[in-house]
Amino acid sequence: MAQILRALQRVDNQVHRSVRERFGDKRSVDVSKALSWTGEHAAGWLALGVAGAIVDSERRGSWLRATAAVAGAHAASMAVKRVVRRPRPNGPGMEPLVKTAGKHSFPSSHATSSAAAVVAFAPLLPAATIAPVAGAVCFSRLVVGVHYMSDVVGGAALGAAVAAAGRSWITKGHQADV
Repeated sequence: MAQILRALQRVDNQVHRSVRERFGDKRSVDVSKALSWTGEHAAGWLALGVAGAIVDSERRGSWLRATAAVAGAHAASMAVKRVVRRPRPNGPGMEPLVKTAGKHSFPSSHATSSAAAVVAFAPLLPAATIAPVAGAVCFSRLVVGVHYMSDVVGGAALGAAVAAAGRSWITKGHQADV
């Protein structure tokens, strides 16, 4: 197992450096900082859910349940971070470009809430409207240097799983939501 973890760390370091080299220009970093800010504590996704509930009164209950699923996924990622306690990337050429709310890296909470939003809001919005933004938020965490690729992949898997587990609850009573 230790050998597998060392190999994963080598790949993570290589991807981290490669992303920094290819996307370290000012425009990419500025966009990534904005996406990271929007994704902090799932704020952008929670705002989307609340806005959906306000605008789409016929499916208000589903919007609120989907928003709760995103919040639940975010909370799950925070709990996992406290158990795993993986340090964030650091070292020569790996310095973070933004401040973070915490010092632990795995899983990426931004990726968790973004993937959860794609799954949770899918019954309410076309995935093509959310998935590209969610993917950009996930990638932004690599560009700003606060996560390894495995943190982002792990977070996305956690978020999708949590939202998928709540899918029948999210969509229950579409008719009753009126």
